[in-house]
Amino acid sequence: MRRTIRRDLDPATPGGDASSAPEDTRLSRANKVTLGAFFAALVVLVAGSLVHLPYAVTSPGPIVDTLGTQEQDGKQVPLIAVSGLPTYPTDGALDFTTVSIAGGPGYPVDLWDVLGAWVDPARDVQPVDEVFDPQATQEQIAEENSVQMEGSQQEATAVALRAIGQDVPTYITVAGLTSDSKAKGILRAGDRFVSVAGVDVRQAQDVVDGLQKVEVGQPVDVVVTRGGKGGERVQAKVTTVAGQNGRTALGTFLRLDHDFPATVTINAGAVGGPSAGLMFSLGIYDKLTEGSLTGDRRIAGTGTIDDAADVGPIGGIKQKMAGARDGGADFFLAPADNCDEVVGNVPDGLEVFKVSTFDQGRAAVEAIAKGDTGALPRC
Repeated sequence: MRRTIRRDLDPATPGGDASSAPEDTRLSRANKVTLGAFFAALVVLVAGSLVHLPYAVTSPGPIVDTLGTQEQDGKQVPLIAVSGLPTYPTDGALDFTTVSIAGGPGYPVDLWDVLGAWVDPARDVQPVDEVFDPQATQEQIAEENSVQMEGSQQEATAVALRAIGQDVPTYITVAGLTSDSKAKGILRAGDRFVSVAGVDVRQAQDVVDGLQKVEVGQPVDVVVTRGGKGGERVQAKVTTVAGQNGRTALGTFLRLDHDFPATVTINAGAVGGPSAGLMFSLGIYDKLTEGSLTGDRRIAGTGTIDDAADVGPIGGIKQKMAGARDGGADFFLAPADNCDEVVGNVPDGLEVFKVSTFDQGRAAVEAIAKGDTGALPRC
């Protein structure tokens, strides 16, 4: 009976001397050390992944071709679609660039994320409060990014349409009301300002200038149109409130609105923020003009665009250049105001040209298409 039991315990040696089983299964000193080191490393790995640090890690994101397609509802649709004006075939690529930021609300980083980013020259680590408003929620940040993306698309559309000779009037509108605004029930989101305190409104500064004609807490005459082009004209008196630095304010958020002669739809997916404005404007312009703007080259870039067609600086330029090169781009358009961050961070094989306006960006693309970039400005 004793022999049978020992065979069951040591099936590898059926018929052998069962008294040797304890020696065969005993761990050697070297095995014990190896096993101990393994479990110690496992504990360190788990502990490191559970320690959330107050940092944000910025990494290169994918590039997206404004002349290409995006998946929408299971189908491939043009990223830029135009109706109401003739469009023309395009070739090459005009990529907008993105960054991935971990460490914000809802996306904490652990010890290994931070250590990995510190040793990767294409990634940056910053205190999270320098990147995100510490009071903002994940939903608020997503909403802000969405609003900025919508604004950049509107301004890019206006710039591109004007570049082909179309008339695109601009309006200053109510985007929303602050919590202390006295305009609730009087002004609505989408109202277009005509005048404030008798000052005709053509730009946002006109609203500010008109308001300074009255003291905080006094009513001010406001004229708006409601319902878009040809909408109802509304005259009202609105009690003012204290704004930044104690200046007279309406308690409204402002944004630009336009009347477009064509419908331009940009299907950018889940990407947010304003930094794709320049590349959107170039992509729209390419689709609305005959011939190849890119000369079949792959050109990436970044930069905001405003209603005056000026290109503004963005964040994460180092990561965007790295992402462009990783995505196969050979050329990159960078805002002139980002040049101090461009120098010393250009990936091998990527040519970077600085631009300050839409016209400079278009001229750079045309020069790249011709292979004649010697005169283009660089950082």
